[in-house]
Amino acid sequence: MATYGSQTHKAGSSSSSTNATPASAGFSAELTRGQPAPARLKIPQKDLLMFFRQLAVILQSGVPLAQGMVLIAENMTNEKLSHCVKRVSARLSAGEELSISLRQYPKVFEPLTVGLIEAGEAGGILEEVLDRIALLLEERAKIRGQIIGAMIYPVIVLLLAVGVSLGLLIFIVPRFKAMFDGMGASLPALTNFLLELSKFVTSPYFGAGAPLTILLIIYLFRSYYSSASGRLNVDKNIIKVPLFGDLLLKSEIASMCDTLATLVNSGIPIVDGLERCISASSNELIRRTLRQSILMVRQGQELNYAMGRPGVLPKLVISMIKIGEETGQLSFMLEKLALFYKREVESAVSALTKAMEPAIVFVVAGIVGTIVIALYLPMFSLITEMGK
Repeated sequence: MATYGSQTHKAGSSSSSTNATPASAGFSAELTRGQPAPARLKIPQKDLLMFFRQLAVILQSGVPLAQGMVLIAENMTNEKLSHCVKRVSARLSAGEELSISLRQYPKVFEPLTVGLIEAGEAGGILEEVLDRIALLLEERAKIRGQIIGAMIYPVIVLLLAVGVSLGLLIFIVPRFKAMFDGMGASLPALTNFLLELSKFVTSPYFGAGAPLTILLIIYLFRSYYSSASGRLNVDKNIIKVPLFGDLLLKSEIASMCDTLATLVNSGIPIVDGLERCISASSNELIRRTLRQSILMVRQGQELNYAMGRPGVLPKLVISMIKIGEETGQLSFMLEKLALFYKREVESAVSALTKAMEPAIVFVVAGIVGTIVIALYLPMFSLITEMGK
């Protein structure tokens, strides 16, 4: 196991910045010039994943932590993260522990990551914990990518359908209107509706009103979603949406089980692990379930009963947790649950993609076909009358 050398000591004597030497303080001040404030700094997850993997390898090779972080920072392509790592290295050289240094960057290193590193420092298994963090970030990014991949295809096709429809209404339908006016024939109701819709779309009111309406809807939704009750209502209903809801719930369960298994394996108590799972979850319904579970566990209830009481999680999850508690293999059962639901997410994404393809084609064909039929109906009527 790699050691910190003489660069760290106990948190009780290192948490204060007054321990820094003048040279290291000057070096740290020089690094902060022209850089975002630590509390506002944000870094992409892929860069953090690479950082933790490299840091684990550096520690396993026996290089002191502060020196290893400088080596990593010098070879980074992300300049913001490079400066951040150098600043952390300066604090480590001043005698501060890694977990305390990382807390200065709450938007870069989330509480879950800092908690795992703190447990690794206390248990002397920092290298192992860093590997677990990298693996956890990788799995979460993979699940997030699968969800985005499942949703981006129908969104793109829907936008394409809307664009084609607007193009027909703006550029094609007005030409047919001029032709219909010259014919002087009575038009079917569908054609009249299409002509009126084209007239509305080509008016200046639509050009100014449509963007403002979209912005207003987005603003109202964000305002509602930012409230506690609004977020809970949206997240509660979103998992009830056919196809998509089940996929989102499975992805949340997979992420929660994976995170909790990693925390338990690192020696973090159940209550602390559940608290950190709250910050790692993006669904307010799951977060509320975890909060209620924490209260019940603190009152002496078993974890399986506490998590099953709200009735949000599937019975399979509760049963596996119960077995894990009774056999003393909770982390093992959580890992199996995480693996099972990751596979379920992959299967759901595949099934959703296959189901969406014909549905989207049908919707696009229906929109474009309706416009074409509405334009040619008067011609069919005119041909019929001429034949008579």
